[in-house]
Amino acid sequence: MIRGYFITGTDTGVGKTRVAEGLLAAFAQRGLKTVGMKPVASGAAMTAEGLRNEDALALQTAASLSRPYEWVNPYVFAPAIAPHLAAAAAGVEIQLAVIEAAFRKLCEDADMAVVEGVGGWQVPLSITAALPDLARRLDLPVVLVVGLRLGCLNHALLTARAIRADGLKLAGWIANAVDSGFERADANVASLEQRLEAPLLGRLAHASEATSGELAMPLANACERLQASG
Repeated sequence: MIRGYFITGTDTGVGKTRVAEGLLAAFAQRGLKTVGMKPVASGAAMTAEGLRNEDALALQTAASLSRPYEWVNPYVFAPAIAPHLAAAAAGVEIQLAVIEAAFRKLCEDADMAVVEGVGGWQVPLSITAALPDLARRLDLPVVLVVGLRLGCLNHALLTARAIRADGLKLAGWIANAVDSGFERADANVASLEQRLEAPLLGRLAHASEATSGELAMPLANACERLQASG
């Protein structure tokens, strides 16, 4: 079974892709063959090759193994709206079996997979499936990205509770400074360390632009801790 992690967040726009890119690069620096996946993406531009999502392209580039875009991002939709709504507008039903099949092909000959979810933890994917169903289907422990901004305590604690209630392992969490003006950031991180009952794997400073290699540096310890925990 491929080793990997499912990256989710306290909300949309909290830096899931940033963290996924950094983890892919950091695992690769440790000698692992890595693949990245964005199973479902809404918000894409038409190119000569078809619809392409910026986050999925970033994961495709950050991985050490080259993989077809269709395996990295099997479901992509143009409008930047909730994925089940985008799928319905396109006359498509998101099927977990299709995603799992792409994941298995993606992971051939790989050592580590980093799979980025869409939106927050409870985002619907179809009438019958939501994001937790996908994480269970892929059988991956979860890494929670906490966007450091007002409200993060409530959002992080509720998300962690939901992850565990859905029967999944919370492998750890990463604090990402999404709001440069957020007051008492250190105190908020300390409060979460006391309450989340999962290890703080890393902390990313606020930055508008950073390469996956630059992101790998503050996440090197995260990879070491994740590998040590099995």
